[in-house]
Amino acid sequence: MLLAFLILASSVPLGLDLYMPVPEDNPLTREKIALGRRLFFDRRLSRDRTHTCASCHDPKKAFTDGRAVAVGVFGRRGTRSAPTLVNRGYGASHFWDGRAPALETQVLEPILSPKELNMTLEEVAARTSMRPEDVARALASYVRSIRSGDSPFDRYLHGDRNALIEQQRRGLNLFRGKANCSACHVGPNFTDEGFHNTGVAWRDGVLLDTGRYAVTAKPQHRGAFKTPTLREIARTAPYMHDGSLATLEQVINYYDRGGNPNPSLDPDLRPLRLTPEEKQALAAFLRSLSGKVREGL
Repeated sequence: MLLAFLILASSVPLGLDLYMPVPEDNPLTREKIALGRRLFFDRRLSRDRTHTCASCHDPKKAFTDGRAVAVGVFGRRGTRSAPTLVNRGYGASHFWDGRAPALETQVLEPILSPKELNMTLEEVAARTSMRPEDVARALASYVRSIRSGDSPFDRYLHGDRNALIEQQRRGLNLFRGKANCSACHVGPNFTDEGFHNTGVAWRDGVLLDTGRYAVTAKPQHRGAFKTPTLREIARTAPYMHDGSLATLEQVINYYDRGGNPNPSLDPDLRPLRLTPEEKQALAAFLRSLSGKVREGL
C-alpha cells in the first residue's frame, strides 16, 4: 500500500508542493535519508571500490553524468544514458523501460549490474554490515529527497510575470500548442510517466533497442521508452535513452522532422514545420525549466 507523504513545506522547491507517494513500509525519516546519502557516495558498493551511485548521477550535473551511455567499473560501457534522478520520488516506474515499479527495486539494480557496480547482495551485506533491503530503503529514501523546482517557469506560473522573457513566453505557447510537447511532457514534473516510440531506437529501419517491449512483450512497445522529466533539461545533456543527441537544438530539430519512421511510431509524432525563430523560442523556454536542485531534508 502507498500513503501520501508531503515533503516539509519549508523544503519544497516552488512548483512541487504536491504529495509524494511513499511506501507504507518505508516511511521517510531524516535519519534514513542521511544514511541513504552516505551510501550514495560510498565506494564500497562497487566491485573495485572506485565507483559510487554518484559516478553516474553527479549532483553537479543535475544527477546525470554528461555521457552518452553510463560507464561502470573496469570501464564497462552500458547501452543507455544515465537519466536524471531529480523528482524521481514522484515517478510511477523507473528506468528507461520502466522495469522497476518502485525506487526500492530500482536502487539495487545498478549495484548488482555487471556493467555498473558489479556487486552481489551478499557482498553488499558484508561490506556495509546492513541487510540489502535496508540499503535499498535508505537509498530510495535519499533519492526521494532529490527535488528540482523554483525555476523561472515556476515563478512565472506563480504570478511573477517578469520571470520569463518574451521569447520564453512564446516558447511556452509553442510547447503547449504547435510543437505539441505537452502531449507527453505534462504536469508539474513535465512527464506523463508513459512510454512512447519516438523513433530514436530505429536506424535505417533497424530496431537497435526494444525498450519497453522487453518488459511487456507488447508489440506496440517495440522501441518505446519512458518520457523523461524536462526539469533541469538544460543541464542533463546529452539527450534520449542512448545519448545520441548532444544539444536541445538537436532534440528540437529531431522532433521537428517527425522522428525516425518505423512501424510503431507514436501517433503524436509528425513534422512540426517550426520556423528558426520558433525553434529558438522553444529552446529558450526549455532552459527556463532549470531551477534549484535540493537533496535531503
